Amino acid sequence: MEMNNDFKLDVVSVRLVKEAPIFSDVKITTPEIATWLIGKYLCEMDREVLCVVNLKSDNTPINCTMASVGSLNQSLVSPREIFKTSILSNAANMLLIHNHPSGSLNPSKEDIEITDRLIQLTDLMGIPLLDHIIVGGNNIEYFSMREKGLMFHKRERYEQDYNNLKFYGNESTLVAEKERTRR
Repeated sequence: MEMNNDFKLDVVSVRLVKEAPIFSDVKITTPEIATWLIGKYLCEMDREVLCVVNLKSDNTPINCTMASVGSLNQSLVSPREIFKTSILSNAANMLLIHNHPSGSLNPSKEDIEITDRLIQLTDLMGIPLLDHIIVGGNNIEYFSMREKGLMFHKRERYEQDYNNLKFYGNESTLVAEKERTRR
């Protein structure tokens, strides 16, 4: 086969660029600590800002990124933006924190829905979402979705022995159904 010399394929590289840190090596083990470290910055914002805090396995922050800057009462959240720095930072865990400029700490329907969706995605990615915290008004008050019982990790375990699989359908559309158990 003859190679065409006109064909070119761009080679790209992705690098993590670090900016000035906003906090020290304080381990984030509670929503209070996260609120103390990051909430004071978010409470100064005049629009909704969603931050992703990437954590080492001992919950020491690696970095923090603003994944979304929205309007007065909403922000658009893209899983792509959420995971970008987590993957590049080799994060073991992640934490979401966002503000409500109105001062209300009550999560919106969208806040709860995106948290549920991100839990599913973080479980697949292997970078667990530890909490989603809402701050508002001042940096003392917060709403932790984990503390309020709104974070449900749905771990599924699949059959590991092919002899225990049950097959359905005809030969052309044979489907294996795996028995699922919840932990």
